[in-house]
Amino acid sequence: MKRIFSLLVLPLLMSCSTYNSIDSFYNAHKADNQVTAIRIPHFMLSLLSNISPEMKSLVGNTKDLRYMQFPSTTPARTKFLNEQMNGITGSSFIEVYRKNDNLKRNVVSIREKRDVVKEILIYNNNNDRGSFLYFNGNFDPVKVRKMASNEEFMKFGNDLIDQYNLGTNTGINQEGD
Repeated sequence: MKRIFSLLVLPLLMSCSTYNSIDSFYNAHKADNQVTAIRIPHFMLSLLSNISPEMKSLVGNTKDLRYMQFPSTTPARTKFLNEQMNGITGSSFIEVYRKNDNLKRNVVSIREKRDVVKEILIYNNNNDRGSFLYFNGNFDPVKVRKMASNEEFMKFGNDLIDQYNLGTNTGINQEGD
């Protein structure tokens, strides 16, 4: 009986855990109206490493890089997006930086494996626009903490959009327009 119960509960638990992931959030919102969604192919990461020496050392270890910007113009929408991001980072990420101002959010969260940071998720919402920047790779925790405290990840997100707007023929695909 326990085996049957386990077999029935396991798919339910797996479906819940996949709902609260970057993949599910990205796929659920990339086709929304007024969304900019960028997923950088691995071979394009070398172009982004030219933004700054710090970014070169960070991007050099990146396997997956995604950026999404989305409208968040009503309090209900902002609350909904904040709750979705809290669900993604809830139990499996460690917050290294958080700034709350009513519904406005600036959060940097990481997922570690031993002494290496494997994932970095930066979420910002200013009640007008929300965004996330996601890195997957192998990163130095000390460097990540320093970049989070100096707000270098937010600058990187802005530089990523600037690079994209200046070089639309660079091979970076924009999804969701």
